[in-house]
Amino acid sequence: MVAERVLRSLADPIVVGGREISTTASIGIALYPDHATTAETLLKHADTAMYHAKRRGRANYQYFHPSLGVAAMRRFTLEGELRHALERGELQVCYQPRVRLQSGVIEGAEALLRWEHPELGAVQPKEFIPVAEDTGLIVPIGAYVLETACRQAQAWQENGLGPLRLSVNVSSRQFSHDDLWERITKSLRDSGLDPQLIEMEITESLMLQAEGDPETVLRDLRGIGVKVALDDFGTGYSSLSYVTRLPLDTVKLDRSIVREVDTDPATASVARAIIVMAHSLGIEVVAEGIDSEPQAALLRELGCEEMQGFLVAGALAADEFATFVADRRRLLRSGS
Repeated sequence: MVAERVLRSLADPIVVGGREISTTASIGIALYPDHATTAETLLKHADTAMYHAKRRGRANYQYFHPSLGVAAMRRFTLEGELRHALERGELQVCYQPRVRLQSGVIEGAEALLRWEHPELGAVQPKEFIPVAEDTGLIVPIGAYVLETACRQAQAWQENGLGPLRLSVNVSSRQFSHDDLWERITKSLRDSGLDPQLIEMEITESLMLQAEGDPETVLRDLRGIGVKVALDDFGTGYSSLSYVTRLPLDTVKLDRSIVREVDTDPATASVARAIIVMAHSLGIEVVAEGIDSEPQAALLRELGCEEMQGFLVAGALAADEFATFVADRRRLLRSGS
């Protein structure tokens, strides 16, 4: 009851300089003696609960629970280790093939980050990427992924693998830094890679969260030949407005749609509508998370251009990817 009264009181607008300002609060609660018996530990547990409240969307309250302490300690450990992961060489860029649905030809890949810690083992991206975002470490890490991907794509060409387009994810934090344009153009210049062989993947949430003018940055990048893709399409309420406004080359059909496209007629209708709409705007469609041939067959029939997923391959190390591409080309030539 106390927490709710505090939230209501803080939500009342405050007039400052003739303007109304609203505030919200995230409240963490720890109780004596249930959660701790000393003031110091109670405050620490209340602080942990408060951060849990922030992760639940802010403007709410959460009670401490022992499991939160475990989660907080894990996050603290990840944050500390992630700060040194880049310099220790623990981060690796892997590549998941993107394949044309009609021909089976590998067009390129998505550059994906993997973290192998000597003691923690393989740390999943869904666990460490949010930590990198919250701490700002995503900026140097993102720069490393971009530079590595550009060098690798150029190296593959020089080794006879031919031009392969690589897609690289960009976060809102990266867009909020003024040097994003310089980082991208420098990576292309240093590697010698054709700008048309790099595709920047953005999300709807990025457009909502990024500071500055991300649309202008995207248009400038596209002006020099860099491709632009909208990731996780079909999950947001305002995605349609972004498709018509942004300078897009590709939309990536979200895996939540792909997962049920061959079993749920309503989901198949949604996929069909997205593909028709994208094509009417001159935008290609890539389906993410294809795990079965029935999924691939239906999306092929609907006119989807590309796919990626475990049906083809997961994320591969650079040398494994090169071998995979060469083997697949031999199979296609032999008609197998």
